[in-house]
Amino acid sequence: MDLELREVAVSAAGKRIVEDVDLRVPSGGLVGLVGPNGSGKSSTLRCVYRTLRPDRGSIRLGGRNLVAMSLRESARLTAALTQESRSEFDFTVTEVVEMGRTPHRESTLEPNGYGPIEALRAVDCLHLAERGVLSLSGGEKQRVLIARALVQRPELLVLDEPTNHLDIRHQLEVLSLVRRLGITTLTALHDLNLAAAWCDHVHVLRRGRVVAGGPPGEVLTPETVGAVFGVRVHVVEHPETRVPQLLFAPAETTGT
Repeated sequence: MDLELREVAVSAAGKRIVEDVDLRVPSGGLVGLVGPNGSGKSSTLRCVYRTLRPDRGSIRLGGRNLVAMSLRESARLTAALTQESRSEFDFTVTEVVEMGRTPHRESTLEPNGYGPIEALRAVDCLHLAERGVLSLSGGEKQRVLIARALVQRPELLVLDEPTNHLDIRHQLEVLSLVRRLGITTLTALHDLNLAAAWCDHVHVLRRGRVVAGGPPGEVLTPETVGAVFGVRVHVVEHPETRVPQLLFAPAETTGT
């Protein structure tokens, strides 16, 4: 299913934090949101997984109004990995992953996809199945939460910094897995090189607005990165993958 946001605007505490965001994620595509802290990435994602309600604009999944759906129906279609995922109870890893099936309880339809064992194996966490979730490292917990999202068997994945707390190997493995799944995915990423390497399209946010959008090679230019992030950067081609790679200048040479 494709996802489309049109003229989405959001306010919080009387202040506009997202303004007229337009973007589209084609069916099976992986689209990234990048921008400085406070640029509106997480707020935009929250509108999609429905913890924030837009002041105006439309959000459509497969042509249907996502905001008008019941919460149960949208939860069956959308899985979200948020930055605020916490647990005060020491459930086992398997129990946490099985919670991904909650929106499908009482459903007469059995969607295809991952079961708990397959999902844990996919994120290299099967050996943690009987561990208490409170005993996990940040990176282990992040991968378990991704497994929970896989078990939900969604049509849309919304990922807010999915590589947080992960070492470089697992960063690459998680994004490779997301690509292989072929699920429509909208993700916020801090790492511009990961965005350039894995996203079909990238949208750059600044002060709640999309200031650039398109293929990474067209968007993550020295001019755009300099204007939005306030750093100097050289863009080179990766010798193996041919995707753009950003080489950042030392902080003392930025003039900021």
